[in-house]
Amino acid sequence: MTDVTAGSSAGARAAPALEVRDLSLRIGGAQILQDISFAVPAGQIVGVIGPNGAGKTTLFNLVSGTMTPTAGQVLLDGQDITGRSVTQRASAGLGRTFQTSSLFPRLSVEENVRLAAQVREGGALSLTRFPRRGDAASRRAVELLDEVGLSHRLGRMAGDLPHGDKRKLEIAMLLATDPSVVLLDEPMAGVASGDVDGLTEVIRSLHRDHGRTVLMVEHHMEVLLGLVERVAVLHFGTLLTIDTPEAVMADPTVQSAYLGEAV
Repeated sequence: MTDVTAGSSAGARAAPALEVRDLSLRIGGAQILQDISFAVPAGQIVGVIGPNGAGKTTLFNLVSGTMTPTAGQVLLDGQDITGRSVTQRASAGLGRTFQTSSLFPRLSVEENVRLAAQVREGGALSLTRFPRRGDAASRRAVELLDEVGLSHRLGRMAGDLPHGDKRKLEIAMLLATDPSVVLLDEPMAGVASGDVDGLTEVIRSLHRDHGRTVLMVEHHMEVLLGLVERVAVLHFGTLLTIDTPEAVMADPTVQSAYLGEAV
């Protein structure tokens, strides 16, 4: 198994927050992923890159539980969660964003985060029963929206936000559920160039200020390389390497795999 902690004595001592072991997926006669293994220590940010069709989103689907692997395991804080549902994984501390925004568009920005905080506080996810203003869920929503830079958008309908602000809102909703591990699937997809720096800082704060472990797929390489501590490279459903950004970008095998594609 390729270890993401290689070259870091501090990281090598840390128990993996997320680990995949020999993860494989076969659909019909097609091998989509083959024996993917790596570990991510608590508190690290790791990027996943690869050409189109390499299996990046499939990997996220297997880790988050929206797809079932043919073989292999997914471990969260040392616990095997391979057979658990999406909801059970979320309760265990695994959070995910998707390539397309998954918000309640006709609810306000504040209400979206209040709902997520309400579930974390032990309430039910209900569109008709909101927590009362001023209670713990509401206070948490306001705090998180301030942290991601959306305190000025509290009453605006989520569906009316610019795409970059929608991404920030999704991160605030994730933080409201208090995940220990966060999967970010192409957070910059569709984001205007002027919003990239602000969203990048919000992602950085997941690690720096909140101590979350982050695994992210991102095609915006300048952003990804400026954030992550390790990069995992997928190619035709296999893991080519996982190493520091500098080592990965200098790897002849990676350069060959990306021949004709921008890295």
